[in-house]
Amino acid sequence: MPRKVILLCGSPRPVGNTFQVLEECVKVMAKSGVEGEIISLAHKKISACIACYRCSREKRCAQEDDLAPIIERLKQDDVGGFIVGSPVYFGSARGDVMNALQRIGMVNRACDGFLTGKVGGPIAVARRGAHTATLQEMLMFFLISDMIVPGSTYWNMVIGRNIGEALNDKEGMETIRHFAENVAKLVVKLEK
Repeated sequence: MPRKVILLCGSPRPVGNTFQVLEECVKVMAKSGVEGEIISLAHKKISACIACYRCSREKRCAQEDDLAPIIERLKQDDVGGFIVGSPVYFGSARGDVMNALQRIGMVNRACDGFLTGKVGGPIAVARRGAHTATLQEMLMFFLISDMIVPGSTYWNMVIGRNIGEALNDKEGMETIRHFAENVAKLVVKLEK
């Protein structure tokens, strides 16, 4: 029974703004009986896809780095959703976040679409700008993976630079909480 949402934190800071925003998602989803599991990319090595297509034969990514356990976790039957949070650096999502999404997407396509019908979406956290470009960049992964992406009352973006500042973005956090509520509602409805 898929009552769990995996939240991928793309920040290199183990407890930075992006992680704190995802923790708030976990709290909100718990109110609906949906468990959130945050997986941080901090201190992990995530290489870019090399288009070797071995995933089509081997049904896993052939690269040996820290992404394999994350992909295997996403394949589990108890996972009903996937949220990806990334800080915005130089106008886009961090490189390792996009490396992860591109490789997860390739393995998903090679393994009969284990993400199909799962609920999720992107969250962007930045000091000043390029939130929407980052959301659009990450959103392509969710759409091509045949996932269900719920909306919110605004774009899933939060403003903050120094650790803890994002939680002070009242409108941004309200948007994120509403998004997390919608993810949880859909995970519960789709379980039935």
